[in-house]
Amino acid sequence: MREVAIIGIGQTPVDEHWDKSLKELAGEAILAALSDARRDSADALFIGNMLSGMLSKQENLGVLISDWIGLTGMEAEKVEAACGSGAAAFRAGLMAVSSEEVDSALVVGVEKMTESLPIETTEALATAADADYESAQGLSFVAINALVMQLYLHTYGWKHTDFAPFSINAHANALHNPYARLHEAITEKDYVNARMVAEPINLLDASPTGDGAAAVLLVPADSVLAQDRRIIKIIGSAAATDSIAIHSRKDPLWLSAAEKSARKAYDQAGVRPEDVDFFELHDAFSIMSVLSLEACGFAERGKGPRLGLEGDILINGRIPITTRGGLKARGHPVGATGMYQIVEAVQQLRGEAAPTQVENSRIGLTQNIGGSGATIITHILTSN
Repeated sequence: MREVAIIGIGQTPVDEHWDKSLKELAGEAILAALSDARRDSADALFIGNMLSGMLSKQENLGVLISDWIGLTGMEAEKVEAACGSGAAAFRAGLMAVSSEEVDSALVVGVEKMTESLPIETTEALATAADADYESAQGLSFVAINALVMQLYLHTYGWKHTDFAPFSINAHANALHNPYARLHEAITEKDYVNARMVAEPINLLDASPTGDGAAAVLLVPADSVLAQDRRIIKIIGSAAATDSIAIHSRKDPLWLSAAEKSARKAYDQAGVRPEDVDFFELHDAFSIMSVLSLEACGFAERGKGPRLGLEGDILINGRIPITTRGGLKARGHPVGATGMYQIVEAVQQLRGEAAPTQVENSRIGLTQNIGGSGATIITHILTSN
């Protein structure tokens, strides 16, 4: 298997894009990635998306988007893994290039969510849960995560306010990301007084949805060694699954798929958690930040909130997270989220993330979650 590099990135702001269709958003990000790479085409296109059939009434995205960007005839297909669709598409593109099946691959994550009624969007998102034993019983993803957070607080004795630093940090970092949806700093007082959604999760524990697209161009690493730019290589890639329903898991407070995929990615890359300079985690809800940090080896079980309370997650901390705002403040256009994480990791490794740049960063970890921890895909990137 040959080494693969990212040589182009592109993204749209996460927002309510009333004036742009799904294909226009995807095309904007793809063309930006090609321009950044100084290329005009690729051999294949992989699209991460979850909701196009339900919310946009549009499938067959491979043909739709390749035709829109003027590359009709190329291999093009949609990859779906719930909210992990972006990273799943990235992994598909990575495998295509590393196996020498293609010499270049475009990967884009795209989602259009805000033109549907809220109840329609909630129902569509619920299809990532167990239809018989979760969704049919009235459980939304907010409710599922609220049950997990209740159990965590009860089991380990933390207070709800102990999770405030995770949301505060995400909003602080998003202030400096022009592509982020939320550009408002928040305080602990704001967090405490936020409207309750599903006890104990309030509005500032949860990420906002939105429309958006993010894209990269993948090529063999040895084909760009002569270029005058920092080469970002993918040195670890792994995916794992757990039961789709929380109640079927041996331990509802442990992200088994996160642990498995992270451990495999660490082994591939030859690194340990202490070697990682920053972590773009899947903070759809604040409880998921804590569970991800624990499962990936950055905190002992039941002690994840300490990383926030002691400042370890800040840009100058031991393990900076959500450096461009994360899902919480950049926004969570579900099928595109994994690709936003990849693009933001590349920005960090290129040194293009000021003023939220992690100093001397060389190794970045991204982790995209589908469902409530059912599908988890981990990637490790490095710069030369």
